[in-house]
Amino acid sequence: RATATGRAAAVAELRSPLAGDIRELVATKRALGFSYDAEERALARIDDWLAGQGLSERRLPRDLVERWCRRRPHESQRNQCTRVSDMRVLCRHLARRGLDAWVPPTGLVPKGPRYEPHIFTDDELRRLFAAVDASRPVTGSPWRHLVLPAYFRVLYTSGMRASELRLARVADVDLARMAVTVRGGKGRKDRVVAIHPGLAGRCADVLGAARERGDGGDGYLFTPHADGRPMTLGNVYRNFRVALERAGIPHGGRGKGPRVHDLRHTYAVNLLLRWVAEGRDPLEWLPYMSTALGHDGFEETAYYLRLTESAHPEVRRLLGRAADVIEEVAFDGREYH
Repeated sequence: RATATGRAAAVAELRSPLAGDIRELVATKRALGFSYDAEERALARIDDWLAGQGLSERRLPRDLVERWCRRRPHESQRNQCTRVSDMRVLCRHLARRGLDAWVPPTGLVPKGPRYEPHIFTDDELRRLFAAVDASRPVTGSPWRHLVLPAYFRVLYTSGMRASELRLARVADVDLARMAVTVRGGKGRKDRVVAIHPGLAGRCADVLGAARERGDGGDGYLFTPHADGRPMTLGNVYRNFRVALERAGIPHGGRGKGPRVHDLRHTYAVNLLLRWVAEGRDPLEWLPYMSTALGHDGFEETAYYLRLTESAHPEVRRLLGRAADVIEEVAFDGREYH
């Protein structure tokens, strides 16, 4: 409900001559299955800026677009690239509809060095979870000691995205089947993800906390907060950083990791390594990984073949014909999620 209200507010506040075109773009993307929430907020910021620049007609001339694309004081290169990309999407949308819009070319802003995911070693994982287990209740969050150890373990052993798990409702988790239903994941797709059976007890404790709060099936399960509100990504990140420090795992600073999302990367790499050790053909089993991770296409899942070889170069021979796919797939510089 809050998300729907936020969307309505963002659309209602548009005030440039391109307001209708932006609404149309957002509606088109959502009709194609994209949630487009963050993108809608980005487009609303563009709209606000355009209104402030005095735009009076439905067009985006080159000088105006280039002004938007310039790097701002103290802005990171990554953030600038994201802003340029958002503007490029809008310009392309307008151009396809016959409006005067200069489309900023790809490569206008260098992307800078690509982040290389941190693949946790078994020892690092043990130390990380031991550190998370040291979590204690605090004012307003009386269930931290139960929720955080369960949350981070389920996150790693399932390969789920951080928001997919933090937004899981009580009714979405079936402890009889040891499964969680992800609703409205990437591409607005639902899927069922297995929970490791060894986590049954921890998940039962978290469910008990939800019942103590009085949360029914619509309440959030993995929340330490007394009022039942979900953890934010900021909450997750801060607790992760504290655990890294306690575990003695160095952090390179903002944008350098390790990051929470690297648990998902580590899960995928370790799953591939296990298949190789069991004598399975990774290419035959990749569709199972694709389904579990909620990927849209083969290229997203094949990304983990490259990560596996990068973290464990000695397995290239064992990967067999899957190793050739590493060379064939045209990675475009993105990191797949």
